[in-house]
Amino acid sequence: MSTTEADILASALDVVFCGLNPPPDVAAGGHSFASASNRFWQALYLSGFTPRRLDPSEERSLLEYGCGITAVVHRPTRRGADVPLREFKAARPDLEATVRRYRPRAIAFLGKRGIAAMLDAPEIRWGLQPSPFAGAIAWVLPNPSGLNRAFSLDALVSAFSELRTTILIDRGQTR
Repeated sequence: MSTTEADILASALDVVFCGLNPPPDVAAGGHSFASASNRFWQALYLSGFTPRRLDPSEERSLLEYGCGITAVVHRPTRRGADVPLREFKAARPDLEATVRRYRPRAIAFLGKRGIAAMLDAPEIRWGLQPSPFAGAIAWVLPNPSGLNRAFSLDALVSAFSELRTTILIDRGQTR
């Protein structure tokens, strides 16, 4: 099973956000989603996952809010596009083992590329997936990277909010 120090994981979380792979600065001890242009922390806050906008240096406090972070591939690259599709496919057994070990309610893939390669399914839709992933609700969110400007902040927040609502309903709660 492949986890790294960049992973923020604990048992029975509400959701684990799953990026494609870490950038070199995270692999070198930096913090997840720390680029000034990355909208992850803002989307989490504005969608209600956290009560305030966390700083990337506070990433471990995500566990207090029922959230975690991992990546499909743990090899750092400057861009997710630098990871070949075969590497995502090869990473599937380790990611499934990690999800089974930690048993989150949901796994939210940040972008389609990793899950599409792992499932060998070129037509992945946004949002709730028809089948679970390793026993967890599977969800696909737009990647919050500053390199992904196809989605506005409002669109990101809407997608993250939809996931949060689904998790609350699954827990038998309302807002």
